[in-house]
Amino acid sequence: MTTEDARAAVLDFWSNKAAEALQSAQSEFAAGRLTFAVNRAYYACFYSVSALLLKDGRKFVKHSGVRSALHRHLVKTGKVSTAWGRFYDRIFENRQRGDYQELVSFEAEQVSEVIEHAKGFVAEMVRLISTGNR
Repeated sequence: MTTEDARAAVLDFWSNKAAEALQSAQSEFAAGRLTFAVNRAYYACFYSVSALLLKDGRKFVKHSGVRSALHRHLVKTGKVSTAWGRFYDRIFENRQRGDYQELVSFEAEQVSEVIEHAKGFVAEMVRLISTGNR
């Protein structure tokens, strides 16, 4: 397997994880587990942007590193819109609150909107991966 083949396999892996996380977010939402739905929607976004960054040879260990790289290498350069950058910041913060703060809850309408935006975010990252992120 060539280096390019290996990279393509890893990109497929992260893209598939993003799709699975979106499906999981929808399942959690349908079951009324709203905090878990937010978590899975965030991870769908995290996996997809991680794949896009990896395509450019950038790999990060921490979530904060991925968030920073999204802004530094994709939003600032115009490859990703500032609106998607702001959405990623919001979903990152919501996931942090839902996972680590006591007594946090989300409204169904809010979570439904988060999931729909996450679908759009993931679709945009996948598009950029397939088009060479021009």
